[in-house]
Formats: sequence, C-alpha cells, structure tokens
Amino acid sequence: MKAIAQGETTIVRPDYSKDFETLEKMEWAFSKGDVDFFKTVLDTRPSLLLRIHSVCMLADMKDERAVPALCQTLREDRSPLVRHEAAFSLGQLEFKSAVPTLLDAMANDESVLVRHESAVALGSIGEETARSGLIDRLQDPDEDVRLSAEVALADLDFLERLRTRTSRR
Repeated sequence: MKAIAQGETTIVRPDYSKDFETLEKMEWAFSKGDVDFFKTVLDTRPSLLLRIHSVCMLADMKDERAVPALCQTLREDRSPLVRHEAAFSLGQLEFKSAVPTLLDAMANDESVLVRHESAVALGSIGEETARSGLIDRLQDPDEDVRLSAEVALADLDFLERLRTRTSRR
C-alpha cells in the first residue's frame, strides 16, 4: 500500500509497482499478437491493474482468439469492474461467438454495471439472436440496464434496416 498526502488527509492506495515487469511483458506480447500470454496472465488471477490491462489489450488485438479468455473473465472474475471491461471489450471486438456469454451476464450478473455493459455490447455486435434476451431486460429492475437494452434493440432495428436496403440493391 502507498500513502499519499492530500492536504490534511492521507489516502492509502495499492502499490502496483510490483506489476510493472509484467506490464512490460504484456506490451511485448501485445506487439507479437500473443493472445495466449494474456490468457495465462488472466488465469493466474493477478492484481486488478493487470486484469484490466489484459482485458483491454485483448480487445485492442482485434483477434477472435481473445473471445474465450474474455468470456471466461466476464463469467468468473471477482471484480465487477473487470467483468464490465470484459463485456466492453467483447462489444468492441464484435464477434458473434461472444453473444451467449453476454446474454447470460446481462440477465444474471449481480452488478448493474456489468448487465448494462453487456446490453451495450450486444447492440454493438448486432446479432439478431440477442433480441429476445434484450427484450427481457426491458423489465430489469435497474433503469440503466433497461435503457441500455432499449438502445441495443434500436441498434438491432437499425442494422436490420440497413440489411434490408442493401439486399434490395
């Protein structure tokens, strides 16, 4: 833990300096497109810093091989913040293979943050099979989740409209 003086108050925060060597290795693995390295990092359940960076770097790789590791993180990580980042990353990747895990998280995760981001990710992916799950979330107890599902459904409607126009040409 690190103590930081802020006026008359001392704030204590984790000392992540022990993670810097792993962060450097992650940068190298990213430059090589080594998805397996990030899977290994996530499997060891490291610090919050390393888990969040792993999830974000996997998304930046734009590689479908990252989907299983991100889905596992979305299902199993103890931190709602990390699970949120995993859902966000899956939405950024836009691979349909993530849809079942996102639907499950949207319906069952205890965190509003994760349910909301899973709905947004499903809208980004634009897979029609997500429609019924999104409709179910219109009844979610949390307003932000309901609104996110509403927007995701509008995204699906818009994509359908584009497909219809394209098929007529």
